[in-house]
Amino acid sequence: MPRYKLTVEYDGKPFVGWQKQKNGLSIQESIEDAACAFSGEKTNVYGAGRTDSGVHATGQVCHLDFQKSYDVAVIQSAINAHLRPATISILSVHATNDNFDSRRDAKARTYRYKIINRRAPLAIESGRAWWCPVSLNSKKMENATPYLLGQHDFSTFRAKECQAASPIKTLDLLTVEHFQDEIIITTKARSFLHKQVRNIVGALYLVGKGSWTEKNLKTALESKNRQEGGPTAPPDGLYLTKVDY
Repeated sequence: MPRYKLTVEYDGKPFVGWQKQKNGLSIQESIEDAACAFSGEKTNVYGAGRTDSGVHATGQVCHLDFQKSYDVAVIQSAINAHLRPATISILSVHATNDNFDSRRDAKARTYRYKIINRRAPLAIESGRAWWCPVSLNSKKMENATPYLLGQHDFSTFRAKECQAASPIKTLDLLTVEHFQDEIIITTKARSFLHKQVRNIVGALYLVGKGSWTEKNLKTALESKNRQEGGPTAPPDGLYLTKVDY
């Protein structure tokens, strides 16, 4: 059966997450329904990352199979038409081989987290960034990142419900950038533990507001204890931006 690779953008606010669930509408289910409405076929969509409820994407990747071949431009236009008015957009479609797997073949995933650090509440960015009215020192946050780079046991930043076989992961990139009232945290790894990025952002938030020092972050990592890891940042500011193959 012809297989297609889709790059997808979505606002995660209205959804229960990427993966199909019984408690509400997911992005995965929405794309499957749109593909079925276009082709008349029941097809499964497989994503590169299972983003949580409220998490967004500008570069999610997924794949699906059809019984017959279609022009990629037709697939893109038709699925987008059937997705309306959902806040999901198919950015591109490429024909690929039968062995391609959007999840297993991924070499790295990049996430970006947006904090808006100002006293005034959010209007336009509400639900799309973490509003932090308390002043954050982004330089201290940046100086703390080297402690988390490389391979570590990230149990401290692992959600209780995480199903990963091992807590050992390798962070290839972790940066903190400050643009006016925006603080952007970017991280890249082959794979992440459940809520690992949001938990890391929560710990860096403590460093930024002065509740923690860099040494506290190092101690928390070495404790391998989630209760020592600080708060979980809200999903609003998290974006899956790129999947490398």
